[in-house]
Amino acid sequence: MASLPNSSVLLLVLVVVLATAAATADAVTFTIINKCGYTVWPAALPSGDGNQLDPGQSWALYVPAGTKGARVWGRTGCGFISGGNLGQCQTGDCGGTLRCAAVGAPPVTVAEFSLGQASGSGGEDYFDISLVDGFNAPMAIVPAGGRRCPRGGPRCAAEITLQCPGELRAKAGCSNPCRGNSTCGPTKDTEFFKKLCPETITYARDDRGTTFTCPAGTDYQIVFCP
Repeated sequence: MASLPNSSVLLLVLVVVLATAAATADAVTFTIINKCGYTVWPAALPSGDGNQLDPGQSWALYVPAGTKGARVWGRTGCGFISGGNLGQCQTGDCGGTLRCAAVGAPPVTVAEFSLGQASGSGGEDYFDISLVDGFNAPMAIVPAGGRRCPRGGPRCAAEITLQCPGELRAKAGCSNPCRGNSTCGPTKDTEFFKKLCPETITYARDDRGTTFTCPAGTDYQIVFCP
């Protein structure tokens, strides 16, 4: 097979670099930070990305502008084998794989995003922390880059698992009985979550100051154990 002339190779490299730069420029950066005293295995949808973060480590994840239904959560107590791809987690497990095709098994704390377009028509990002699927790790969403966001971002710093009532206790987490029930709540159980983390969604119709907004194109930090 004949090799390409040097000029053609350089042009091809330039096209790839420019395409990559354009895709990155039109993407939102989620910097996921583990400030817990234990390892967290964050996962994200719809990209299906997954990673291992030991205490103090961070991970930059690029999410296309305009992505709706983006979710990030942390898994705990994982034991992966076979090159880090197969195993099981105590909380947030998604079929025993490092990369996930669905939100992890409850109980799990979930960051949710609906991103506006970063360029062109503009718009807003909408985001929240949901405890509808229960709780497994403290979390905060922090807008980055000095963007003007009316209320900043939600925070759930309480170690809810340590205070979880007996009837809600699960392995390494705290369950929410309203999971999967669109008509459930508020109840004494959802109010337990609300008291400890008032900025979070605790049942499907919980709109008590739970949705946060930022200008489209804002980058975010998702911090475990803020």
